[in-house]
Amino acid sequence: MKIYRFLEDGPRPGKIVGVGRNYAEHARELGNEPPSEPIIFLKPPSALLPHEGTIIRPAQSQRVDYEGELAIVIGSRAKNIRADRWRDVVQGFTCANDITARDLQKKDVQFTRGKGFDTFCPIGPCIETDLDPADLALVTRVNGDIKQNGRTSMMVFPCGVLVEFISSVMTLEPGDLILTGTPAGVGPLNAGDVVEVEIEGIGTLRNYVA
Repeated sequence: MKIYRFLEDGPRPGKIVGVGRNYAEHARELGNEPPSEPIIFLKPPSALLPHEGTIIRPAQSQRVDYEGELAIVIGSRAKNIRADRWRDVVQGFTCANDITARDLQKKDVQFTRGKGFDTFCPIGPCIETDLDPADLALVTRVNGDIKQNGRTSMMVFPCGVLVEFISSVMTLEPGDLILTGTPAGVGPLNAGDVVEVEIEGIGTLRNYVA
């Protein structure tokens, strides 16, 4: 079942948990090796942007990148959830774009500023509640050209492992989002671009850049 207008009608995420370097080739394209355990970071809820919204490039950055990702939407309170029970606490899945000011990320070393600007977390267009996320096609396009073309089966740590790991650190609440990482092929966005993240079984998240 698809749930639409979830930013307006459903619980807004209290937190957005990102997962870094969860696709081996993406880790390597940024000069890193795949991690031995999940690398997590937080994006603020103020970064949320709906389907068809406009991504604003901040004046502080000269390099703003797209990162197409599968997002997990938490459906019930979750603490210390075992990997084999992870679906019990999940409402569904949606498309996400983990927009990143790459130059600021490199300058700061940690991720907060580079990933935390307003409009830097587009999500949508719906929540798909009946979906097996183990092996889905994930394609990112800029102005119609394919930039990322991966599958969720390429994740270093699959969804169940991520829910177990994150819920051992922090309590997840209904509406919280987990951004599960991006495949190789990240690159810059410029004013006037149209960026789309399409995930098999969910749909296409479309946003504009200004």
